[in-house]
Amino acid sequence: MFSKKRIAAVAAITGAALALAGCGGGADAGSAGGAATLDPNEKVTLTFTWWGNDDRADRYNQLIEKFNEEYPNITINGTFTDFPSYWEKRQTEAAGGGLPDVWQFSDSYLRQYGQAGYLLDLNTVSDVVDMSTFEDSLKGTGQLGDKQYSLPTGYSLWANFINTDLLTAHDLTPPVENATFADFDTWMKSVTDKTGGAVYGGTDYTQRIQQFELKLRSEGKNLYTDDGQLGFDEDELKEFWSSGDALRDGITIPQSKLEEINPKSGFGAGLTASEMSWSNFLGGYLADSGASSIELVAPPTYKVGSKDLYRQGGLQMAISAKTKHPAAAAAFLNFVVNSPEAGEIFGTTLGFPASSSKLAGTTLEGVDKQVADYIESAADRIGDAPPPAVVGYGALEQKFWDLGKALGLGSITVDEAVKQFFDEAKVTLG
Repeated sequence: MFSKKRIAAVAAITGAALALAGCGGGADAGSAGGAATLDPNEKVTLTFTWWGNDDRADRYNQLIEKFNEEYPNITINGTFTDFPSYWEKRQTEAAGGGLPDVWQFSDSYLRQYGQAGYLLDLNTVSDVVDMSTFEDSLKGTGQLGDKQYSLPTGYSLWANFINTDLLTAHDLTPPVENATFADFDTWMKSVTDKTGGAVYGGTDYTQRIQQFELKLRSEGKNLYTDDGQLGFDEDELKEFWSSGDALRDGITIPQSKLEEINPKSGFGAGLTASEMSWSNFLGGYLADSGASSIELVAPPTYKVGSKDLYRQGGLQMAISAKTKHPAAAAAFLNFVVNSPEAGEIFGTTLGFPASSSKLAGTTLEGVDKQVADYIESAADRIGDAPPPAVVGYGALEQKFWDLGKALGLGSITVDEAVKQFFDEAKVTLG
């Protein structure tokens, strides 16, 4: 049923937001009040796509089989690929008017695709999609004004993953939870030094824009402002990237090694003892690394006592504005975000369930309970969600990561990286 597009990952195209602006179109999804007609006898074929690994594909396969038990007349043709290739493909499809009927979405692209008219307003199919199961704050992650362009499958918190198998094998102690970054850097160095580089303490976290966001939030700032501009300047970015100089000088896994094992991360390949990412990655990390035990702990902090974490409803579901079958597409989207079957099959791998009905089907044991326990343990650090991402945030996120990797390879200086990022931002933000 599925085909995996093995497309080489390349940097996101400069000025993606400009390429998308003003090109959208819509389909008749019923009245503004949400009336949509779903004919149970009409044979319908829908295209559906997502990013992720083989584990996620297997789960979607199971979910589609469950969906077809209830909707045997709706055929779902699914494909998936890696994250960077996924958004390049969507960009090309949007320009050509051929986005999938239903697609895994990200709040990073909400302004970019929503404002341009590429997404169906789910309010027009609210007779099929139940939105009463979402808290307002989580439902709001897919809103622009009075339009509901997407709904979250779940939410995540930024977290620190620790491979306890590697710690045990090398007689290493785990890092202290909620430590400062200075203390955490010292711990990573101790891991790398004690194992002689057989296991590195971690990956250069200054490559990730989410880590920079953590720093900004500890100072009461955000990556972007309410009016869709960057919330930081060149000096702040230079200071952040420069703080990674010591990490790149023998503490963290060399970028050259990461290039060799791509698309796996150093942590997924069992070469690092730690890695910071979103909490819903736990299942995938276990599958990729083969570890029997991975501990999920709060990440280090730049300021003790700050509300630097937030519930990120980034992984969402959306429908193309040009779908020829809005009611059928809405039925499938509703099944993904709301059904107890989705909770049973995915657990917390698409984020901690955002809807009450999906959560009702989730058995919180094993990995899923571990994620739930982590979210509860970090409650004191959770603050308000940031403003909606700027138009072109996805391209800027990828640019940030690409420049971080170039710093790791030593192919550019920090000053050059800062200039390239802000040059890109000026084009993307217009």
